[in-house]
Amino acid sequence: MSKDILILIMPFIISGGQVLFKIASRDVAAFDHNSLVRLSMNGYFIVALILYGIATLLWVYILKHFPLSKAYLFMGLSFILVPVMSYIFLKEPLSLRFMAGAFCIVFGIWLARAA
Repeated sequence: MSKDILILIMPFIISGGQVLFKIASRDVAAFDHNSLVRLSMNGYFIVALILYGIATLLWVYILKHFPLSKAYLFMGLSFILVPVMSYIFLKEPLSLRFMAGAFCIVFGIWLARAA
């Protein structure tokens, strides 16, 4: 798999983990022992932790092959992907302002990457 593809996959993994954490948070009534035990057995929470583990290993690999300043640009895509995934999977709203901001992020990544 191309290293360039991996740098694009990374924000998807992180964003998927965030959505799964949000779904898992439904089991947390309060920040107490019972809720934490229930959360630790929640499948969504476990998959999110696995995704974050994979993302951490992938991030180390990416940093071996890209300068941090270039690699971190693509993490900005998660500011777009999390709300879009929240819209798709959690039916959370998106606004025109979000769309304008998303365009600015993508343009900014393109502009900085070309530098």
